[in-house]
Amino acid sequence: MDYFRQFYLCFCDLEIVNTCVHNLTWSHFRSIIQVADPKAREWYVKEASEQMWSVRTLNRNIGTQYYGRRMACVREGLALPAPDVEANDPLEYIKSPVVAEFLGFRKDSKYDESLLEQALIDHLQQFIMELGRGFAFVDRQKHISTDTGDFYIDLVFYNIKLKRYVLLELKTHPLTHADVGQLDMYVRMYDDLVKDDSDNPTIGILLCTETDKVLAKYSVLNDSEQLFAAKYMDFMPTEEELSREIEQQKRFFLEQHGKEE
Repeated sequence: MDYFRQFYLCFCDLEIVNTCVHNLTWSHFRSIIQVADPKAREWYVKEASEQMWSVRTLNRNIGTQYYGRRMACVREGLALPAPDVEANDPLEYIKSPVVAEFLGFRKDSKYDESLLEQALIDHLQQFIMELGRGFAFVDRQKHISTDTGDFYIDLVFYNIKLKRYVLLELKTHPLTHADVGQLDMYVRMYDDLVKDDSDNPTIGILLCTETDKVLAKYSVLNDSEQLFAAKYMDFMPTEEELSREIEQQKRFFLEQHGKEE
C-alpha cells in the first residue's frame, strides 16, 4: 500500500492535519491511517497532538482500543478510561534524536557549547515542544556550591508529569566517558542538595552530536534509570535519515539497558 496515497484518502481535510502536524511525525500518521474508523482517526490525531504522545504510546492506545472504550463509556455514562501511558516512565518523555533545526545553524557550521546554549534559550518554546510534553524551564547555568568547589549545570527543566527535575548538559562533540561521569555527579548533587522530598529522583540528559553503544554498555549509563544520552540534529533530516537515526538510537537505548532487540 502506498502510504502517501492512503494518507491523502484518510485525511482529505488538511485543516485538521495542519493544526496538529507540528507535534506529530510521519510515524504517528502511518500508525493512525491504519485505523479504519474515520472518527477514530480524527480523534487520535487531535489527542496525540494535544497530549504529545510518543509513537509508542499512540500505538499502545490504538492497540488497546482506547477510542472505542472511551466511546462505550460515554454511551453508558461511565467514568472514562485513562489512556495507556506509562506515567512515570522517562522514556515516554525523552526524545532521541532531538531535531533542532530551529536553532538556525547552517549545516556543518562550527559553534561551541555557549552558542548552542544561547540558541536553545533564544528558541526556548520550540525546544520545549521538541523535548516533549510536561517540560517547564527552570534555570540556565544553575550554580551548585559545595565545600570543594562551584559547579554550573547548563539547563534545568522540571517535568510536571514525571514530577522530576531534568538536567541537560550540552555537548558539541560525540559522547565521552568524561561527559557521562560529569552528568552522573550533577544528578547526584541535585538529588542531595536541591530536590525536595516530594520530587521523584532527578533525571540527567546529555545532548551530544553522537551517542556511543560501547559507553552505553560499559559506563554508568548502563542500566541507569536516571542518566540518558540523546543525539541532537541541528538540521531537518530527510524521512530516510530520521528513520535511520530513530533505529540507531533505539539500539543505543537497548545497549544502555542490557536488552536485546
